Amino acid sequence: MEHKELIEKIIGCAYQVYNKMGFGFLESIYEKCLMIELKKAGLAAESQVPIRVEYNDEIVGEFFADILVEGIIILELKSVTRIVRAHEIQVVNYLAATHKEIGLILNFSATKVEVKRKVRDLKKLDQQD
Repeated sequence: MEHKELIEKIIGCAYQVYNKMGFGFLESIYEKCLMIELKKAGLAAESQVPIRVEYNDEIVGEFFADILVEGIIILELKSVTRIVRAHEIQVVNYLAATHKEIGLILNFSATKVEVKRKVRDLKKLDQQD
C-alpha cells in the first residue's frame, strides 16, 4: 500500500471516531477508539510503542508513540483547541529517534479532526502522491 493511500485510510478512521465520539474526551479514549477503527480497516496498528532516544550509542531516554500503523507511520493524538508548534516538534523528534519517515498529528478538536503531516524526507512523501 502506498503512503498516500495509507494516510487517507488513517485519516478516514480518525473521522469515523470523531463523528461518533465528538470532542472532549481524553486522548487515551480517542486512542482506544482509533485502534478499533484501524483494525476494522484492516491495518496493523500498535499503541503506546516505546521509542528509545540514543546519544553517542547510549540510551538516554524513552518515550511512547501513541500509535504506530503498519510499522511505518507514527500517530500522535491530541484533544486540544489547536495544534501548536511544540506538538509538531514532538513528532519530528519521534521520527528522528525511530528513523521513520512519516508522522501524523491527529487532533480531535472542538470543531473537527485537525491533521498535520510531518515527514523526515519530503521527497519520499512526494514520490507516493
